[in-house]
Amino acid sequence: MASRPFIFIGGNDDFLVGRAGRERFGELTREVEDEFGKEVVDGYANRVDEVENVIVQFAQAVQTLPMFGGKKAVWLKDVCFLADSVTGRAEGTLKQVERLKELLQAVDPAAVTVLVTASPVDRRRTFPKWCEKNGEFHWVGPAGRKEEARALEEVVRGECAACGVEIAPDALALLIGKVNGNTRLMVEEVRKLATYLGGDGGRIEEKHVAELVPNFGEGDFFEAAEAFFSRDLSWTLDALRRHFFAGNDARGLITTLQNRNRLLIQLRTLMDAGEIRVGYQGLDKARFQRAAEAHRKAFGDLDTKSGYNVFSQNLWYLGKLAGGAEGFSLRRLIDFQTEFIRAFQGILDRPNEQEAVMREMAIRCLGR
Repeated sequence: MASRPFIFIGGNDDFLVGRAGRERFGELTREVEDEFGKEVVDGYANRVDEVENVIVQFAQAVQTLPMFGGKKAVWLKDVCFLADSVTGRAEGTLKQVERLKELLQAVDPAAVTVLVTASPVDRRRTFPKWCEKNGEFHWVGPAGRKEEARALEEVVRGECAACGVEIAPDALALLIGKVNGNTRLMVEEVRKLATYLGGDGGRIEEKHVAELVPNFGEGDFFEAAEAFFSRDLSWTLDALRRHFFAGNDARGLITTLQNRNRLLIQLRTLMDAGEIRVGYQGLDKARFQRAAEAHRKAFGDLDTKSGYNVFSQNLWYLGKLAGGAEGFSLRRLIDFQTEFIRAFQGILDRPNEQEAVMREMAIRCLGR
């Protein structure tokens, strides 16, 4: 089969796409000693006139031969105008994308190796479909929200393997939660944790992530929530101390606890009714989907993610929560919700004693 005229790497995570692009361009140019035989064109553009400028530069790059002959490699990197955005939908941009298609189609792979990396990409458009048919096409990362958790897990495990360490399942889930699914942060935190282990292998445990990885994003206080729903009072009190020592507020923590408890109540109800089942690998997907269809009328839209709708959540994440839900009765989960409301009233009455209020709440809930 003849060589494809170009390589296209796309995805919705710019970090993963950029990393894949750097690795591939490194492979393509490994034996190219002439620096004039390597050319990188920045594809980032916020306006239509900038898109036009990018295409002009790319055309010049692929149509200009190296100064000393030989094969040339051109990388059009960080293309952002293939997204479903104002710039991406503009008529002028669409015309330039057609021009890009013409340029790619005319590439002679014997003379020029072309790599295009783009993020984010609207795969409903004709251009990505055309690339998939006519070029060497690679999609990096999840194709949609349903695949996101598994893709993030693969990123963490891949980075752990590169660093020569392993990671415990609970530590992996906590890490993803703490960094809000940000792949760039995940990679950096894995490297930090691997360094902490001493560089001689080892295993990243949940306690390492809890103690060494900060929370990123507003209102997501994962260590305290993980500790609380693990029914570990000592860990919960230690997590609360670290939470307030860092200057955090109680309101965001209560919101996190309520959001998770709300999902646990729904899961516990479905489990008690026999509508869903938790196995070794998490929730039974077929039974979960049947339950979703049975309750669609009550819950409404299943595609928009909401803490009030258990069926809109990621199945992998729910499987992790459901394992914990088995340790609580429905009555106890409802009691927790009452205690969270009581704690919120407590911080309104004692605004300067927020840590004491939350510690008292934890002892009432877990100290029995």
